[in-house]
Amino acid sequence: MQQQVTGAFYGIAIGDALGVPVEFKTRSYLSENPIDTLTGYGCWNQPAGTFSDDSSLTFCTAESLITGYDIAAMSQIFVRWAQEGYWGAHNEVFDIGHTTRRALQRVATGTSPLISGGFEEFENGNGALMRMMPVAFFLAKENDIHLRYQTVKEIAGITHQHFRSVLACFIYVEFLRTLLSTGHLQESYLQMQRAVNAYLNTQSFNPAEVKHYERVLLQNIAEIREQQIHSSGYVLHTLESSLWCLLNTSDYASCVLRAVNLGGDTDTTGAVAGAAAGLHYGINNISPQWVGQVAKSAEIGQLANRFMAAINSTSTQ
Repeated sequence: MQQQVTGAFYGIAIGDALGVPVEFKTRSYLSENPIDTLTGYGCWNQPAGTFSDDSSLTFCTAESLITGYDIAAMSQIFVRWAQEGYWGAHNEVFDIGHTTRRALQRVATGTSPLISGGFEEFENGNGALMRMMPVAFFLAKENDIHLRYQTVKEIAGITHQHFRSVLACFIYVEFLRTLLSTGHLQESYLQMQRAVNAYLNTQSFNPAEVKHYERVLLQNIAEIREQQIHSSGYVLHTLESSLWCLLNTSDYASCVLRAVNLGGDTDTTGAVAGAAAGLHYGINNISPQWVGQVAKSAEIGQLANRFMAAINSTSTQ
């Protein structure tokens, strides 16, 4: 599992950093000016290898889970990131979503993290989905799918409480868990579909909400044409595009470059796809040059090791 954990931690940071300079660029622009390696400056004027809030909040999530599951402690680490740049690539925050910012302001002023997240339909950006990768490792040995759902719901809910965001996070975590044990992309995808659909059938969730995920849960997202894959900051689009990139490529670099070159919310698509690809292909299949170039490279490796040690020592989770 060490290969997978370290691969996922570097995988998210590199995918994120590849996308940072070209965030908001269109697909047509990137088809003419494709990203093929880590570049600097661009839209956020950051040096090459700089990751964004996607990786920072993922690392904050991992940091919190090292000491066990404590939603209040996790939310305070998120506030520390927002206020002090903790786990920022350069110890500062240059990119934060509106829903996340509002939620963390609530937490900072005393609101419980169980009710701090945005719950309106317009608050379904990808700010919870982007930080879910460590949760999949943390829940790897948890056999109760309802408990897994509740845990994902609470962690996502610190910033995003709407069911649509929670369901995206749950699907992603379930897919990563399956990938961890199965190791085969398409088989893992089918296993995730079976498990999630079976669970949804036991619950009284709003069918109109579940229907948003029809292409992911009832069809094969890999078979959708690229023109029909959207890569905006909307949580449904990020989940679909990330899975599509992973299932339509055969190595880490191809996956993250495909994700970033879709345009739009390039850093988050790159991060979510990159975490999954890094988990699947492992650290040995990620360019050592990229690993060396990414911001806080040594710290990421140390965090991955500490996280690995912590989840290995926890027998119940």
